[in-house]
Amino acid sequence: MKIPILFPNTVEVQEALPHYAAFSVVSDKIFSILTNRSNGPWKQIDISEPIIQLSTHLLDMMENGHLPYETLSYLYEAKPLAKISNLSDSSDKGHIKIQETFENRLIYFPSHDVALAQISFFTPSENSWPEFQCFAKTVEDAFAFLEHANEMVRQALMNNITFLVDTEDGVKRRNYGEMAIVSREDVMLETKVKTDIFRSIDEFFKDGGQFFKEYGVPYKRGILLYGAPGNGKTTLVKSITGSTNAPVIYWQITEYTNSYTVQEVFGIVSRLAPAILVIEDIDSMPEFTRSVFLNTLDGTQSREGLFIIGTTNYPEKIDPALINRAGRFDRAYEIPSPNKSLRKSYLKKLDVKSIFTDSQLEHMADLSKGLSISQMNELYMSSALNWHYEGDSNYENSIRELQKQNKRTQQNGWVEQDATIGF
Repeated sequence: MKIPILFPNTVEVQEALPHYAAFSVVSDKIFSILTNRSNGPWKQIDISEPIIQLSTHLLDMMENGHLPYETLSYLYEAKPLAKISNLSDSSDKGHIKIQETFENRLIYFPSHDVALAQISFFTPSENSWPEFQCFAKTVEDAFAFLEHANEMVRQALMNNITFLVDTEDGVKRRNYGEMAIVSREDVMLETKVKTDIFRSIDEFFKDGGQFFKEYGVPYKRGILLYGAPGNGKTTLVKSITGSTNAPVIYWQITEYTNSYTVQEVFGIVSRLAPAILVIEDIDSMPEFTRSVFLNTLDGTQSREGLFIIGTTNYPEKIDPALINRAGRFDRAYEIPSPNKSLRKSYLKKLDVKSIFTDSQLEHMADLSKGLSISQMNELYMSSALNWHYEGDSNYENSIRELQKQNKRTQQNGWVEQDATIGF
């Protein structure tokens, strides 16, 4: 049964409803262009919510030739007909490019028989605003197009680090190319903790989360990694993201993070599920945003298929509500300074030129108690430089300097050794 339209695009209706004409005249012209390209009963479909989250990805795929398209027409002659913008990658700051855009253009996707346009509508008060419009012959065609685009985005993000950054103008996306591979063997962590973390993430993405379905467990998980700076939290996260077949999104919290950006980030990531969301330095979440963030973590739909990894150098600053309520962060893992065995193993791994004897490595491991992984890197670097130029590594002096640095840090209150985790 065909559903009737009470106010079709006719001259009589436009005269009776003059403000409606601002919309009807534009859409009528667009329908005419589309019918010339592909005959059929074209309709407008509201896809405003998903297209806002997908539009940037769609433009990337169009620019890279992964999504064939045609520009059927420009809309207004007095509006811009092309766009030049800065490259979004911070490493290319200041560089510009000709950018694909939906603004003021009717874009047709022939393989899907769907069209998109970002249209400016004008009012008698001379105000104008842009609206995303989708044109398709059936709502099922529009739905299939979005499903296909979403899967293409998900596959494209498998090999890239994607950052979502909260800015004054909302959430901006930045890609930083292929992820640097960090093997799981490179993670210097106590065996039991390491096994527990990797086992939980492997099961999450194995066979579409079959383990969770089989045992009737909600398909969502969150872990919190805490500990002093430099002990490998970021390396652990990189090893997880680099060895897991899932999209990885890093969310960069800033002073602009608010209730809208929280909802937008989870809206973007949930469309890519099953996926990993990394929230580094989660203690920097603005106070006025925390209740919205906690409520979002509680939401079943917003968390479905998401493995969330939060990290913090300052666990005492973490809101206790993050851990004290089940389903937000399920486990908290301390990433401590390496013990003697790990310190020796790490130094031996770094020592590719074998400038140290086994007894020297043993002695270095003994003396370097309390040093972080990053400080062990510095210990090896400074010792290797001394050995290279002077023929003597002088590692004992390097260790003393690094331990003095730790004491100064503690005295200034940068790291509270006796602080409890706070939840």
